[in-house]
Amino acid sequence: MKYKLALILLNILSSIAVAQTGGIHSFQNLNAQYNARTMGLGGDAITIYDNDLNLGLNNPAVMNYQMHGRFGFNQSIMASGVNTGALTYARRIKRTMGMVHFRYSSYGKMKRTDIDGTNLGTFTPGDFILGASAQHAFNERMSVGATLNILYSQLDSYTAFGTSLDIAGLYRDSSRNLNIVGVIKNLGVQWKGYTAEKNPLPLEVQLGISHKLRHAPFRISLVAQHLQKWDLSYVDPNAKPRIDPLTGDTIQVKKSGFFDNLARHGKLQLEILIGKKLQFRTAFDYQRRKELAIVGRGGLAGFSFGAGMAFKRFSIDYGWYIYSAAGSQHGLTLNFLLSKK
Repeated sequence: MKYKLALILLNILSSIAVAQTGGIHSFQNLNAQYNARTMGLGGDAITIYDNDLNLGLNNPAVMNYQMHGRFGFNQSIMASGVNTGALTYARRIKRTMGMVHFRYSSYGKMKRTDIDGTNLGTFTPGDFILGASAQHAFNERMSVGATLNILYSQLDSYTAFGTSLDIAGLYRDSSRNLNIVGVIKNLGVQWKGYTAEKNPLPLEVQLGISHKLRHAPFRISLVAQHLQKWDLSYVDPNAKPRIDPLTGDTIQVKKSGFFDNLARHGKLQLEILIGKKLQFRTAFDYQRRKELAIVGRGGLAGFSFGAGMAFKRFSIDYGWYIYSAAGSQHGLTLNFLLSKK
């Protein structure tokens, strides 16, 4: 039995080691931004522990009894009619915290043509995720969580289907306002693809730590992303060495160095907590800036901003997630306390 378990673990680690950050994966909507607070924190808000049930979409281990009876409505808008949305509801079942959720990505109307370019009307492609999450606390400091998703994608007459699993753990020291988390996202399989070929899911390993300063209204989080792969840089396969016209020296194709690769794995998040009702947020993702910033027009690529207000039975959040000078994503989230029982 121990030998079989070792082989299973080895197979999982092998699949993690060869994972990429994009280009060959199915169901990339698993990594889309659905929640305004998460957008304001640059995505992957996995370290925060409070009553915001939508954070359970990023890390099911941070779910807790404060989320019981809460309902979340999430909507975001991007360029060209693309939008995402999510509905969430959390409830305590004995000693386990549970949540059900539905997420969608709509890509607007697209023109349908035949091979000769004849206009045959329009269609609206979309991706959909139906999921359930559960969290169990061993004690006041340690908890684990898991999320199971059913994945469905439609592109005109083509469809794809799959399932995914997230598993996570949390260590929480409330006396020091310290949270340490680990998440393995998007374990799973594509059961049916648009064609006979089946592609892997965008598996990712993350670690995170957050600390709320004792005498200042700041919560600082550092998230280490894409830990399944060291080199996150992109090198054009068609790029070739060139000759300096002045010196005649050969200039090799520039590759990412150690510190550049290290920075690509980090995401810095900051929340400013004004009392218990008002929050401001910002984040910086070096990897997103390096990959998406327009040459010569970097602007705010890689940065994110947001704000939120909380009341007794209701809260509202806004997030601005910036991809590049060419586009960004705006999100709005409404949370309601439906029942305390």
